[in-house]
Amino acid sequence: MDFTPIIIGLASFVIIGLFHPLVIWTEYYLSHKAWPLFLILGIIFCAISIFCYVNMILNTIFALIGFSSLWSIGELKHQKRRVEKGWFPKNPNRKIPYEK
Repeated sequence: MDFTPIIIGLASFVIIGLFHPLVIWTEYYLSHKAWPLFLILGIIFCAISIFCYVNMILNTIFALIGFSSLWSIGELKHQKRRVEKGWFPKNPNRKIPYEK
């Protein structure tokens, strides 16, 4: 039996599940202007998945983290709009003010 697809599916579920609160946390504490961090992480993890072949499962997990990081760039901008609409709380102690 080959459990590779099940492991990859579970890893996808966990990684996407972890990135959702990570985007919320990042917008709350660092603001949506922290998107370059996600860009750098995305490029690094995608490059690792291409150039460092260990095994199929690990490379797929690296690619999932990379593309989840890249997807989070857009989600940060969406999260900013959700905060402006009042769907999520604003951080009152943030040094970078919310823009109108």
